[in-house]
Amino acid sequence: MTQRRIRLSAAEARRVALAAQGFDRERPATPNDARHFRRSLRTIRVLQLDFVNVLVPAHFLILWSRIGAYDRTRFERFLYDAGEFTEHWAHEASVVPVEDWPLLGYRRRSYEQWAGSPIHRLPDRDAYLAAILAQVRDQGAVTASDLPGVEGPRRKAGDWHRSVPRWALEHHFGRGKLAVRQRLGNFQRVYDLPERLVATELLVQHVPDEEGQRALLRHAGVSLGVATLQDLADYYRMSPRDAAPRVTELVEAGALQPVDVEGWNETAYLSAEARLPRRIRGACLLSPFDPVVWFRPRAERLFGFEYRIEIYVPEPKRRWGYYVLPFRLGDRIVARVDLKADRAAGQLLVQRAHLEAGADPQETRAALRDELGKLANWLGLDTVKVLGREALCRGLASR
Repeated sequence: MTQRRIRLSAAEARRVALAAQGFDRERPATPNDARHFRRSLRTIRVLQLDFVNVLVPAHFLILWSRIGAYDRTRFERFLYDAGEFTEHWAHEASVVPVEDWPLLGYRRRSYEQWAGSPIHRLPDRDAYLAAILAQVRDQGAVTASDLPGVEGPRRKAGDWHRSVPRWALEHHFGRGKLAVRQRLGNFQRVYDLPERLVATELLVQHVPDEEGQRALLRHAGVSLGVATLQDLADYYRMSPRDAAPRVTELVEAGALQPVDVEGWNETAYLSAEARLPRRIRGACLLSPFDPVVWFRPRAERLFGFEYRIEIYVPEPKRRWGYYVLPFRLGDRIVARVDLKADRAAGQLLVQRAHLEAGADPQETRAALRDELGKLANWLGLDTVKVLGREALCRGLASR
């Protein structure tokens, strides 16, 4: 954005935010080109992983929203074989550009597992953890099932069920002693030594905590376009207290510029690399873990869209459904749709569909019907079947 701005309208802020996530570009005609994988991943910078398979694992949907009907197998090969990206704790468990490994050193140095992890209660903890690293070093990459069993402490009521070997591998992954070589068909991680997966110059590079956080917040600013302090901090799961001085430094360096945004109560920061297109075209369903909506206060501030994932909400208390996806049309979120893939029947089930306030019913229905058909085709499903009784549901089924 070449012209210095001091104020953005609400509509301008939406366009800046969506352009920063790549939605100012049309879906490509040939989405399987590795260039499109690379561009999308480097645009969002953080691909949050989630393997809930009600519809499709959420991170696959994040890419589909941007480039359309790509080949998932080809994408996974690119993700884990190209050497350009790596799994790391970032927003949550995520895929990030491999060159961000040194910047995330502060996360590895401070990593501690959940207090209830059985690793903390193993009597021979250090010896056990060292033996796992020795096995990987001597025998190669492993999954949890490749490790010898060990009897852990008795689980307490409410403990998350996970074997001791899995906890141990997670510990080494969080500390950066192990990295992820690939994912198996059941989504299980295959772990290997980082020196076999990450370039030596990145592994040995020590970046002080403050420098790493400043660089990551700059990345967050570029990927968000315009954001509050909390928005920026949340992108890499920093505390606002830690992020605040780094944001001030980025303002002083010219990477961020304070601006007022219509309807926002907090100061916003506009990235020096932000784009303000005249309009945002197209439509797409969004993953619940898409960076456009993953920070709920930002989604409400940008789009007037109050969002909550209700998978873990008891059914009688759900407002919108079990696995609800926002539907974007242009620069607005105009509907929310509860979807499920019935693979046995070859059907994409529309369990509920709700129109957002102010959205045009006919325009939304036509765009959503088209998008549902494309999604069903990509998932290898034959038809779209509508179960919901809401007004928006009428006319969405495929024939």
